[in-house]
Amino acid sequence: MRAIVQPIPPGRNGVCSALMTDSDFCLDPGLIYLNHAAVSPWPRRTAEAVKAFAEENACLGSSRYPHWMKTEQALREQLQRLLNACSADEIALLKNTSEALSTVAYGLAWQPGDNVVISNLEFPSNRIVWESLDKYGVDTRIAEITDVDAAEDAIIGQIDTRTRLVSVSSVQYGTGLRLDLARLGAACRERGVLFCVDAIQSLGAVCFDLQASHADFVMADGHKWMLGPEGVALFWCRREVMDQLDLKQYGWHMVEDCGNYASRTWEVAHSARRFECGSPNMTGIHALHASLSLIEETGMTAIEARILDNSRFLMDFFLEHRERYELLTPATASRHAGIVTFRPRDGSTEALFEKLTGARISCALRGGGIRFSPHYHTPREQLTLALQLLQE
Repeated sequence: MRAIVQPIPPGRNGVCSALMTDSDFCLDPGLIYLNHAAVSPWPRRTAEAVKAFAEENACLGSSRYPHWMKTEQALREQLQRLLNACSADEIALLKNTSEALSTVAYGLAWQPGDNVVISNLEFPSNRIVWESLDKYGVDTRIAEITDVDAAEDAIIGQIDTRTRLVSVSSVQYGTGLRLDLARLGAACRERGVLFCVDAIQSLGAVCFDLQASHADFVMADGHKWMLGPEGVALFWCRREVMDQLDLKQYGWHMVEDCGNYASRTWEVAHSARRFECGSPNMTGIHALHASLSLIEETGMTAIEARILDNSRFLMDFFLEHRERYELLTPATASRHAGIVTFRPRDGSTEALFEKLTGARISCALRGGGIRFSPHYHTPREQLTLALQLLQE
């Protein structure tokens, strides 16, 4: 096997591989894991936190429930910092991104003739839920993004006087296109249109500034770049628009005085807890809390720099070998995050994918190509090995 690239020293952003220690992760050394945009492997501390929680529950039952509630609140505060939100009270803990999107879609009071604007690149969760509103006479307008440099123009161009909401992914799951949320959010705010952001491919990968985005709703499951489990997602709702969402689920947990079980009167919680109708996923909460503790200790600035450096390393290879491979992810620095998608110019993309997975390189078929998505802790040597296989 002929080497095509040598492992490089600390990246151009000054971030070195010392960001990851052997104690942080316990991945099988024979596996090259480039699939964090799908489901991330847990950090070691997350597995240990779940084990400790399970053992505590097995031995003590719910006797430490007040302590579990402190962990739940600590997770909300971690997510507040990750988003740069004003208050943890604006954050609900739901099951997944789709549930959060549905909370918005079926909470708003639609009128026949209203429309929602999305793009043609969206993951099904951010398309199906809006298309399902057709039964109420709501139109889903799809902006065709063919020129990545004009992506925002295409989306804004679909807004008209009947547009109630624009919903986009901050980073597209297939091509990895990163949108200018600040520009989209400002355009929506100027037109009195609600702005909804699926941030699942951003949070934990690149720094996220909620204030600059002008978003009204942000949602993201924890099992991708946040290194957490499936089954726990954040739903941030701007306080000023909370009352615009009609609640469709009711239960003991979503009332203001949720610990007063004997009360015969109740009112909806003033915080985003109003969107949580029943008992929380305490196992998932403990897991995501542990994962985010690693992200906070490492620092999002350092994580973003390392992820972008990994992306650049991969892109440089595909651009250098453009006669053999087509890079589907925009190469412009501001237009990508942790996803790098490519395809062979000759031969079958599916066959190449099978070759890679057969060599224990974990990746995905997405966006018309093969998607690599290394995290900050992915060793540069493993990226080199994956590219060597493509060079054969």
